[in-house]
Amino acid sequence: MQSEAKTFRKIARLLYLCNRFRERSMLLEFVWIVVCMAVVLWGADRFTDGSCALARRLKVSELVIGLTVVALGTSLPEFIVSFMSVLRGSGDMSVGNIVGSNVFNTLVVIGASSIMLGMKVESSLLKRDLPLMFTASVMLIAFAGVNRVISLWEGLAFLGFFFIYTLIAYRIGLRDRKAAQEVAPTEQMPLWKIFLFIFIGIAALAVGGRFLVDNAAAVARKFEISESVIGITILAAGTSLPELMTSIVAARKGSEGLALGNAIGSNIFNIAFVLGICSTVSPIVVTELTLTDWVMLVGSCLLVWLLALTGRKLSRKEGVVLVLCYLVYLVLLLKG
Repeated sequence: MQSEAKTFRKIARLLYLCNRFRERSMLLEFVWIVVCMAVVLWGADRFTDGSCALARRLKVSELVIGLTVVALGTSLPEFIVSFMSVLRGSGDMSVGNIVGSNVFNTLVVIGASSIMLGMKVESSLLKRDLPLMFTASVMLIAFAGVNRVISLWEGLAFLGFFFIYTLIAYRIGLRDRKAAQEVAPTEQMPLWKIFLFIFIGIAALAVGGRFLVDNAAAVARKFEISESVIGITILAAGTSLPELMTSIVAARKGSEGLALGNAIGSNIFNIAFVLGICSTVSPIVVTELTLTDWVMLVGSCLLVWLLALTGRKLSRKEGVVLVLCYLVYLVLLLKG
């Protein structure tokens, strides 16, 4: 415990020093980016280990932990950005951050994880979780894409959907306890160490990811890249960096359920929980998102669903297809 806490304190000190001197030269800006990426990777590794150990301790599958605990933890940056945007009266930034992050999660996070490890897709994902992710996306289009505003009552509908989703995940966890117990190793991580790894992992992901977004945006401005492009690319991708790193680390360690569950669960959390909370605080007016954004939000869900149905797996080649689709989306945005 003392070793992990000491390492975290050193990382926090390093982040402080880099942030203090990063504006003195362009070289330090890029050094700062590398440092932040290393912090995020370290946090993702600790968070993944703690989450897998928690799944074994609770005797539930890694998929359930990925859909709930991990998804909630990695969705913290989206919640912070969207909530602060609503308080500032910027509804487009709030919803745009969620839409951009969800498209990134679906195409890049799942795509990159599939490239790392051709992943089998559990039947529960095909029958429940992917349809729920698609349903949440359709609800968002019905509320924000058609009416151009997410009202208090629509926010409550999102929270109701989130409650149902959480209840389903809980019931799946109870059902999977016996199966998870059969494959659990004899040695288990101590409970205090599990929560320490999860807490430190979330902190490193949130702090490192936030500093990385800020620094990348600063570098982009020095190269005279427009604010709209920064928001569409860096902000959306940056807030999804915890999901990306956590899923890649999980895939590298062979935790397929955790890698997929993290991305899918985060998408549901982003819409149902984040926008549900934000719109109950204040109605969210949406005016600047385009038809391309809404099509990509739903289309990416359908694409992953269809690819997963072919052989009940996502191959490395299919992962490449998903990432290429995101690159095409970026090109369309830049041209627009």
